[in-house]
Amino acid sequence: MSTDTSRIRNFCIIAHIDHGKSTLADRLLESTGTISDRDLQEQTLDDMDLERERGITIKSHAVRMKHTAPDGETYTFNLIDTPGHVDFTYEVSRALKACEGAILLVDAAQGIEAQTISNAYLALEQDLEIIPVMNKVDLPVARPDQVAMSLEELLGEPAEDILKISAKTGEGIDELLDLVINRVPPPTGDEDKPLKALIFDSIYDSYRGSVVYARVFDGTLNKGDAMRFMATKQEYDAEELGVLRLGRQKVDTLKAGDVGYIIGSIKDVSHTRVGDTITHKHNPADKAIPGFKEVKPMVFSGVHPTQSEDFEDLRSALEKLQLNDASLTFEPETSAALGFGFRVGFLGLLHMEIIQERLDREFGLDIITTVPNVEYRVRVSNPGDDDQELVIVDNPSEMPHYGDIDAVYEPFVEADIIVPSEYIGNIMQLCENRRGVYVNQRYLDTERVNLQYELPLAEIVFDFYDKLKSVSRGYASLDYEFLEYRESDLVKLTVLIDKDPVDALSTIVHRDKAYEIGRKLAKKLKEKIPKQLFEVPIQASIGRRIVARETVKAQRKDVTAKCYGGDITRKRKLLEKQKEGKKRMKQVGEVEVPQDAFLAILSVDD
Repeated sequence: MSTDTSRIRNFCIIAHIDHGKSTLADRLLESTGTISDRDLQEQTLDDMDLERERGITIKSHAVRMKHTAPDGETYTFNLIDTPGHVDFTYEVSRALKACEGAILLVDAAQGIEAQTISNAYLALEQDLEIIPVMNKVDLPVARPDQVAMSLEELLGEPAEDILKISAKTGEGIDELLDLVINRVPPPTGDEDKPLKALIFDSIYDSYRGSVVYARVFDGTLNKGDAMRFMATKQEYDAEELGVLRLGRQKVDTLKAGDVGYIIGSIKDVSHTRVGDTITHKHNPADKAIPGFKEVKPMVFSGVHPTQSEDFEDLRSALEKLQLNDASLTFEPETSAALGFGFRVGFLGLLHMEIIQERLDREFGLDIITTVPNVEYRVRVSNPGDDDQELVIVDNPSEMPHYGDIDAVYEPFVEADIIVPSEYIGNIMQLCENRRGVYVNQRYLDTERVNLQYELPLAEIVFDFYDKLKSVSRGYASLDYEFLEYRESDLVKLTVLIDKDPVDALSTIVHRDKAYEIGRKLAKKLKEKIPKQLFEVPIQASIGRRIVARETVKAQRKDVTAKCYGGDITRKRKLLEKQKEGKKRMKQVGEVEVPQDAFLAILSVDD
């Protein structure tokens, strides 16, 4: 089943969310006869219900297609589909590394968005041949001429040469296939060199173990060969090789230029890291394909079952999700208020949302998640010791004692916000409120501007995106990438209910905002905590200093209701008895914090 390398084209489609990437993939599958009309469904390559509902690609996919060109030659197309969200930027970069060309898809109505620019730069970094394509030209609100001018400015491609298509109707698809043949270079690689193959994805099959999706750059891999994964140092035998049409199709050999799958009884998906290089065990390559890095979680949240008996079910569900998603990390934690649960690390907010949704849908678990927070680095000086050590804190309850802290460092990101020029003021105000540092602004055309800000990640993991959409009436788009850790004046805001600290409600905030957030939080909790038979103080403190206080008034039982007349001393005696009882109750009584009180912190800005 060997194909001449000069007739192989490896390419991907990159676009902002909802610009029609999966629909274009459907049309290409249809046009090349890879899928029959009977089997075709919308978003064919997106096999998760969640992907279909939201119209986004969460997991990248690959598919091989055969296309006969007008000159009668048959070409092999390897389409490597990529996720479209900022949380999965590393996966996108590895998928791009496996290609020689990229179709940059832009919505003719919405124009260039933040992710379009980010992905275009990623593709340029990998020296890919970029084919700009304008989609949805059949829409009545399409602005093809204006968008073509923006693309010319971004990529230098003459506006009149930019292909206009409609992935929905199929208009322009044949011309696009010819462009791929003419412009995307065939793969270069030497079959006689030691094996070098790049892992761009892996999935877990409960019967076969981890299935690796790889692109071979040099050398040849035969069925039964002993392999070595260069980053994780793991060794396995290639039990089954194949190419990816809509299902798996077995082959005996994968050679330079091919894209396919490898199965080798790999029981742990963490052994098959995206970006790792596969080589032969006995004739290894001298160096790996550059660019591999460990994907580290950026956002952390406590996930607790609402029923304590569901704890083991939650553990098992997270383990199953981790099989297909090596970037998900979790470890057990205990909270005085929420009981046993897990501290879970996510790549970003969308990743967190998807995992929560899957725990609910696929495993039927009812969970509470605490406020998402980021990973801080805290420099502490030990009393009586000159040494200073750096402590990693991903949970506010682990923050070192207030007096031992020398400095706190938090992650900053570089954010690109693309917005119509009439909303610049609103966006700048929002960024300033979130401690943003203005970097630059650039007009993409007469109506749209690209604003660059440096923002603390902690300020955007939470509700920044929602606020961004509301102040721009839905027109703004956001893309960000990690920049560095910077020293900030951060403090731990502790919430005390009836003088007992509630760890699940504690949060790390900037000192300038601590008073305001503490006041709002105490006010919110006052509404949520039910009245007791004794007075309940709600306090917010920094170290030992109380910065805000609210009081839930005691529920008063009318103990004098049974007194009809008689001497006033009878009533006073009952009231004194009640007062004594309340005093005793306050000493031994406990306040139960309802579950919706933990969500109060999520809406302190409302």
